[in-house]
Amino acid sequence: MNSLEAQIRTDITKGELNALRLNGNIPAIVYGGKEENVKISISKKLLKILIEKENFLSNIVTLNVNGTPQNVLPREITYHVLTDEPIHVDFLRVVPGVKIRIEVPVNFINHDKSPGLKRGGVLNIVRRKVELRCPSEKIPGNITLDLDGIDIGESFKISSVKLEQDVVPTILGRDFVIATLAAPTVMKEPEKPAEAEAAAATDDAAVEGEKAENAEGEDKKAAVEKK
Repeated sequence: MNSLEAQIRTDITKGELNALRLNGNIPAIVYGGKEENVKISISKKLLKILIEKENFLSNIVTLNVNGTPQNVLPREITYHVLTDEPIHVDFLRVVPGVKIRIEVPVNFINHDKSPGLKRGGVLNIVRRKVELRCPSEKIPGNITLDLDGIDIGESFKISSVKLEQDVVPTILGRDFVIATLAAPTVMKEPEKPAEAEAAAATDDAAVEGEKAENAEGEDKKAAVEKK
C-alpha cells in the first residue's frame, strides 16, 4: 500500500494557497464517514510519483496526517489548465462497510499462451475499466483476465470474472462483454478482372516492342558510324 506524509493546513485566502503551492506542496482535503472534513497539504513531488503509477485512483493510500495514519482513497485530482500540474486532491476516508462506486482497470495476462493470438487473432478490448460497487476495504486493484487457452471467437464477459462477496458491477441485468478475441484483419489485394489482365499484357508487349525497336535503331546507328 502506498503512503504519503501530510500536514494539517489552516490557510483561508487564495494568497495562502498560492504560497503553499510555490513551496512545493499541494492542498488537499480528506472527507467521508462521521468525522469532519480535514484540510491537509502534501508534497507535490511525492504525489506526482504516485500519480504516475498505474491505477492511482483505484488504490488505497495511507495518509500520515501529522503522524497519525489513516487509509484513504484518491477520488479526484484537479489540474492546472495551462501547465497540467496537479493543484488539488480529494481523498475519501476508507470506512469499513461503507460501499462506494469505483472504476477498476482490466488487466490481461498470458498473452503468449493464447492459441488465438498465436494464429494472428486480435484482442478487441471493449472495456478497459469496469465500474464496481463495493465496500471501500474490498476494492480490487484490478480485474485480471487470463488469456491462457483462449482461441479466436471467444470472449470475456462480466460473468466470467470472479469477484469477492459484496463486490458487484454497477451495470446489472445484462452480461456485458469486456473483451473478445477476433479473427485476423488481413486485407487481400483484389484480383484483376480478365479485361484488365489482357490490357496489362498488351501494354507489356508494346513496351517490349518499343525496347526492341530502340535497340535495333541503336545497332544501325553504330553500323553507320563505323563506315
